Amino acid sequence: MTRPLVSAEWMHDQIGNDGVKIVDASWFLPNQGRDGFAEYLQGHIPGAVYFPIDDIADRTNPLPHMLPAPDQFADAAGKLGIAATDRIVVYDAIGLFSAARVWWTFTVFGAADVSVLDGGLPAWKACGFPIESGPVTVEPKHFEIHFDPRTVSDHDDVKQALRSGERLVVDARSGERFRGQAPEPRPELPSGHMPGSLNLPFGELIDADGRLKSNPEIRQAFEKAGVDLSAPITTSCGSGVTAAILSLALHSIGHSDLSLYDGSWTEWASRDDCPRETAL
Repeated sequence: MTRPLVSAEWMHDQIGNDGVKIVDASWFLPNQGRDGFAEYLQGHIPGAVYFPIDDIADRTNPLPHMLPAPDQFADAAGKLGIAATDRIVVYDAIGLFSAARVWWTFTVFGAADVSVLDGGLPAWKACGFPIESGPVTVEPKHFEIHFDPRTVSDHDDVKQALRSGERLVVDARSGERFRGQAPEPRPELPSGHMPGSLNLPFGELIDADGRLKSNPEIRQAFEKAGVDLSAPITTSCGSGVTAAILSLALHSIGHSDLSLYDGSWTEWASRDDCPRETAL
């Protein structure tokens, strides 16, 4: 399987190609004190539109940035000038963080060709390529939805997976948060983990320069975490963002039976009917 990544050099050659849509997906955790949209306006890859993760979401749900309804996503993507048939390249300001979530969102809703810029905006800047500031004006398009519900899990799906063992649940949070030894970035939530879930911190899949590790390294990381790569897998994290990094890595090595727990730990830990553990 072709890795769902493109290089900064390739991206530079595509600037001005109307069939390639560039999406800035920069988003930060509540405790990071950064504003993705403000940073986008200060400087972004020429022609890139900004994808607001917290706004293109189900705003009726109290959980953060849950997937929007299909028609809502179609409207939002169309207003960004993106069609499902376009070549879509997503990046973020960290290297590889929130871009994976937007990559996953586009694929869930049926985009035919979605990639992530390897190394993100830092890789682009390291090449000395141009940056532009301010908003971008686009021509609206029609985004035709082909939603695949099998790629999205809710808490009932995860409960069933953990109870039956039919699917593995792999958590992308840090080991300290998973074990209940460090606080969550959302202070109202306890740390800990779902009984029976496995832990692979997303950072173990990313090189120091913000690029996704090689396929052999990805396989090794999952196997070291106790993940049977022949099994169906559901990824999870704090709120469904870094879980998508695990999904991107699994997709990269050819794993196809994947879902993502959209509510993730934020939903699980806030429900009285969902058991929690704080030790391995």
